[in-house]
Amino acid sequence: MTGRPATEFQRARRPEQQDQRRSAILEEAEALLADVPVQDLSLRELSRRLGTPKSNVVRYFGTREGVLLELLQRGRDRWLLALESELGSGPGGSGPLVESWARTLAADPLLCQLWSQLATVLERNVSVDSIRRHKLAELEHRQRLARLVRCRVPGIGDAGALHMTRVATVALAGLWPFCSPTQAMTEATADPRLHESRMDFATAYADILGITLTGLLARERASET
Repeated sequence: MTGRPATEFQRARRPEQQDQRRSAILEEAEALLADVPVQDLSLRELSRRLGTPKSNVVRYFGTREGVLLELLQRGRDRWLLALESELGSGPGGSGPLVESWARTLAADPLLCQLWSQLATVLERNVSVDSIRRHKLAELEHRQRLARLVRCRVPGIGDAGALHMTRVATVALAGLWPFCSPTQAMTEATADPRLHESRMDFATAYADILGITLTGLLARERASET
């Protein structure tokens, strides 16, 4: 290594150099998303901040959606590790599970924003190989999450636990935008008559997870009789 800043992007030939370049792009992209919404992130602005030609970013990720998919995967891995750590030291049962699940997600708004736009933004304008890699990583992530569900809710089977993770993903995609209103929406729903239009993500998401678990458990008990 030359000791030059990671964002100077001299051509990286060794795998460890390439990993360093990828990490530098992702870290800068995450910093950029603190200033702009996901839909406004552009490779041109990302390249400008990195001080490198746009082609260098394209070389590693192909498109801006490729960058966002990688950020989503990193965020999911980070969140799942945090959830596993928290649940490992806490009480068992479905109640603590869904509460920790919802609360730890709510604490990472960038992850929720990216996850909520997976089907409509992130999985568009990317190659077949990129989508396949992402879907395989997503499946592995869901299987880890399903194992957590099985450990905390013994009455649920493997298929039910995995189904729970699918419902949870769809629920997040639908719920998060409603819990992240524009300034105009926030002001409008300050009207007491519209109090039901205001939703707290952690509370609403935990409710959805709890209802889903109850339904899956009831279905499994019914199938056994």
